[in-house]
Amino acid sequence: MVQSVMIGAIDIGSNAVRLLIASVEHYPRETLFKKAAFVRVPIRLGEDVFTDGAITPEKCGRLCEAMQGFSHVMRSFGVERMRACATSAMREATNGAEIAAEIRQRSGIGIEIISGTEEAALIFSSGANELVEGGRSYILIDVGGGSTEVSVYSDGERAESRSFGLGTVRMLNEKVKDGEWDDFRKWLKKLGGRYDPAAIVGSGGNINKVAKLLNKKEQERVTYTEMKVLYDYLKTFSYEERIHLLKLDTYRADVIVPAMKIFLAAAKSAKVNEYIVPKRGLVDGVVRQLYAEYAAQRQQGDS
Repeated sequence: MVQSVMIGAIDIGSNAVRLLIASVEHYPRETLFKKAAFVRVPIRLGEDVFTDGAITPEKCGRLCEAMQGFSHVMRSFGVERMRACATSAMREATNGAEIAAEIRQRSGIGIEIISGTEEAALIFSSGANELVEGGRSYILIDVGGGSTEVSVYSDGERAESRSFGLGTVRMLNEKVKDGEWDDFRKWLKKLGGRYDPAAIVGSGGNINKVAKLLNKKEQERVTYTEMKVLYDYLKTFSYEERIHLLKLDTYRADVIVPAMKIFLAAAKSAKVNEYIVPKRGLVDGVVRQLYAEYAAQRQQGDS
């Protein structure tokens, strides 16, 4: 008999808020994770936080509306387990805890404000680990709106990790702290020399879009040269031209260039020539974590 469960995962990021509902089916020899629904709302909490230090009432209202909508959608899908995680913007907002309390009151959804280290671990467990070779080292880089999470995985285990205040929304608002770029490049250079990484595993909507623009097939790698050529090309267009001429979405047309700058700087500093793009993120990792807990509880109940 097939065991199945509906799981919901929410990512409250600096650039967007995402909901993934997955139908997880367990068979004797495999477990399938099937996307039932995915919703993305580009609220951009980071615009407030990285400029004024707090989330404004207007953005709070939009966030609460989104979470109320997510709550209704999850109930309609019969979600049995869910987790909502907030990252950089909510971590840094002076009123982050207050906003989380209002969300719980209005939507019934409890928010966990997680660390950059946990964020990176969830992303790697999203299935990105299935695309790397055993015995090699890889640098996982997740570029968000407010921060960039970097982790080194060697022989399948996390060896080092660090969070940097480099994010696409933060860069667009010119709120990157002095010295942050230098620290980022120096640390990546040290990682390259210490681990000799085979590739960078890139996470986030921007590098997913890069792979699509380059017409990459599933699991086909992006080279540093391809990324650099596309970056130089996109920079020749204005924000409006990227929307009208290149057909990029309004929420992607501005952030994709700073995201590519981060990925290029990382590869150059660590002397890595390829990017693996698993097209999975935090919400995928949350789904897998929740299913692992669900399966363990079922097994205990059956024993």
